[in-house]
Amino acid sequence: MALTDIAVRNAKCPADKKFIKIYDAHKLYLFVFSTGSKRWRFLYHFNGKPQTYLIGPYPEISLAEARLRRDDAKRQLANGIDPNQEKRDEKQGHTNIRTFEAVAREWHKSNRKWSKDHAKRILTSLETHLFPTLGQSDITKLNTRDLLAPVKVVEARDNIDTAGRLQSRITNIMRFAVHNAYINYNPALDMKGAISSQKAEHHPALPFNGVTDLLEKMTSYRGQPLTILAIRLALLIFIRSSELRFARWPEIDFKRALWTLPDKREEIAGVRFSTRGAKMCTPHLIPLSKQAAGILEQIREISGEFELVFTGAHNPYKPMSENTINKALRKMGFDTRSDICGHGFRTMACSAMIESGLWSKDAVERQMSHRERNNVRAAYIYLAEHLDERKQMMQWWADYLDANREGYVTPYEFAHPEG
Repeated sequence: MALTDIAVRNAKCPADKKFIKIYDAHKLYLFVFSTGSKRWRFLYHFNGKPQTYLIGPYPEISLAEARLRRDDAKRQLANGIDPNQEKRDEKQGHTNIRTFEAVAREWHKSNRKWSKDHAKRILTSLETHLFPTLGQSDITKLNTRDLLAPVKVVEARDNIDTAGRLQSRITNIMRFAVHNAYINYNPALDMKGAISSQKAEHHPALPFNGVTDLLEKMTSYRGQPLTILAIRLALLIFIRSSELRFARWPEIDFKRALWTLPDKREEIAGVRFSTRGAKMCTPHLIPLSKQAAGILEQIREISGEFELVFTGAHNPYKPMSENTINKALRKMGFDTRSDICGHGFRTMACSAMIESGLWSKDAVERQMSHRERNNVRAAYIYLAEHLDERKQMMQWWADYLDANREGYVTPYEFAHPEG
């Protein structure tokens, strides 16, 4: 079992022992002494002999940081380097070359504004795409062609978005090197224009006249009860996939008919990105229509005894799969690449609310949890909330969907039945 922050914080040595070891994954362990002190260590083998790598004390070094240092040591071993010897060489000043990897890790560590998940994704991309080629190169000797080589490899696989992000990260790493006087000029600046651009891909969404067909297929779909309810709720409240999948029951206030998405959630061990809350990193309010609240009451009968709202099919302590809704849509006969996908519910709802002519743009944008680019305007919208209008708007959207069960009606016609 991998350790948790709580387990590490509460670990104590029994009175009848001088120390104990508690193990994390991949041979990382915590030495807990009878004196109360705790120290991280990593067990490894080099040239067939067991070795212990001293990482450092807790809590100065957190569990997450200890894992990163263990992984660094493992990468050194994979390259035939003894991490203990490397540490001794660094202390004695034997390492004269400042490598691209060393500077990149220094740059990565210097960025304090990233979320834990985002920082991890960036480091993984560096380790996967850049370090194998550039990692051990002397940063003072790298030129534009050298820096561009691994980016071009990714571009050749038609992964344009990743190539663009790598180019940006290389530029930032080399700029960091200039700022710290490691190099005098940033050769990555000359990479500009070397990667072909790619148009943004939009999530497919049905046109208004396809709503009735969608509702009919959702009604006749025979899948897992929780999956059916998840699809129905996703259409009603149109929040993002991770915002829905990682939902916890304490976020929902049934009395006020209000769901509050937090900016961050407690991590679920072994589940990637499970700390994600509202995408804009500020709490987001979701007024619940009568229909949405009714669906949540049904879901509570299924998963109410657990913390997660949408429990996994095989483990109630893990969330529903990220592919669940799109897989169900495909079984209904939709192509999730061209017809409709779960994220496309957002487009449908947004378009309908604007087309109705009933609701202010600010209220729609606030409910969609879009980021306002104008800082002054953003502050106004955030403070205003438009919550009363949004409550009416969410109920209107639910009623509009119900109206389309009997046959197609446009958003404007439903909003203005008198003519």
